[in-house]
Amino acid sequence: MTNKTKGIIAILTGGGDVPGLNPAIRAITIRAIREGYKVIGLRRGWAGIVEMVQDKKYDNSNNFIELTEDIVNKAGRTGGTFLHSSRTRPSHLPKANVPEHLKSKYNNEINDMTEVVLNNLSWLQVDYLIPIGGDDTLSYAVRLYKEGFKVVAIPKTMDNDVPGTDYCIGFSTCVTRTINMTNTLRTSAGSHERFLVLEVFGRYAGYTAMLPTMAGSANRCVIPEYKFDIERLTELLVEDRYKNPSKYSVVLVSEGAMFKGGDMIFKDAEKDQYGHAKLGGIGEVVSAKLKELSPKFNNGKRVNVINQKLGYLVRGGDPDAIDSIVPMAYGNLALDLILEGVHGRLVVLKNGRYDNVPVDVVTSKSKIVNVEKFYNTDRLRPYYKSFEMNPLFIMTSE
Repeated sequence: MTNKTKGIIAILTGGGDVPGLNPAIRAITIRAIREGYKVIGLRRGWAGIVEMVQDKKYDNSNNFIELTEDIVNKAGRTGGTFLHSSRTRPSHLPKANVPEHLKSKYNNEINDMTEVVLNNLSWLQVDYLIPIGGDDTLSYAVRLYKEGFKVVAIPKTMDNDVPGTDYCIGFSTCVTRTINMTNTLRTSAGSHERFLVLEVFGRYAGYTAMLPTMAGSANRCVIPEYKFDIERLTELLVEDRYKNPSKYSVVLVSEGAMFKGGDMIFKDAEKDQYGHAKLGGIGEVVSAKLKELSPKFNNGKRVNVINQKLGYLVRGGDPDAIDSIVPMAYGNLALDLILEGVHGRLVVLKNGRYDNVPVDVVTSKSKIVNVEKFYNTDRLRPYYKSFEMNPLFIMTSE
């Protein structure tokens, strides 16, 4: 990497995969090369730069790759990330995850590897870093920026919950798939006259349940921002089912939704490096309770349930139109900033226009559904009013 022209730009993708990552990598790379830069893809999120070995004879191909137009063109229209991803957090790296060649120096139970990251970036002669990720991945990008490294960040998460932007890469495809799959499952629900319970992503923010419901795919939705009464949900779904000529009703359940008086439901106690335990199971619990309570509101007769967790089906595969166009624009926005010598920024969409904001907005606040403005807590569904002058996805502006 020594024969650089204008400089070297590194890209990484962290956290969960979403459709739209490869189009963003493609846009950055092609524009950067044509502007006279070299581009490095850091593999497996922050893991690649942590595990890199500063030896020209060492095979670092699992840690970084020089990107070319040919490489990114082959992947640019596909889903996922060909650079791969991880939930590595360099500032809080467990002892078991410390690379072998660094274990003698970093042997605490939890280790801050920021010095290693900065040294490795320097060894690669990286001038600018473009991390693409959610608030976890980008929170560490903020740390690097505060340490003096030049960072221009791009927001990605299907939950659409990165602060500072109305839109995160992956959200539109997630909503599109949720709508399609819900409509597909309607035939089974109608054939058997059942409740249809679909668990969708959304740890802290309920956008992925709210938007499909607003689009007409579900009768009701329960979200992390409001603890719901299961008896009220049952009553509403029985009512919806009775009014439907096909005798079924649909509810979308965010994975982070909570019963009134309860807490989130986790698959196990194990946590990732960002302190998040894996969610999963709220859909099953809601389904069981609906079946149990349904006779109370259905003349003593039980209503059976179809329960489906959409999970990775909404984050796999190719991006939709929006997640092909927005990543292209975000990538070019990032290059515009770099060409102007600007860094410490997050490229965003605000009120339908592309812009950029200080990157530390990521760690300054949280982005969740405004319940008072957008969620009818009695009817357990979005409000269908006041659309004028709202952004494309209605409830995503702060």
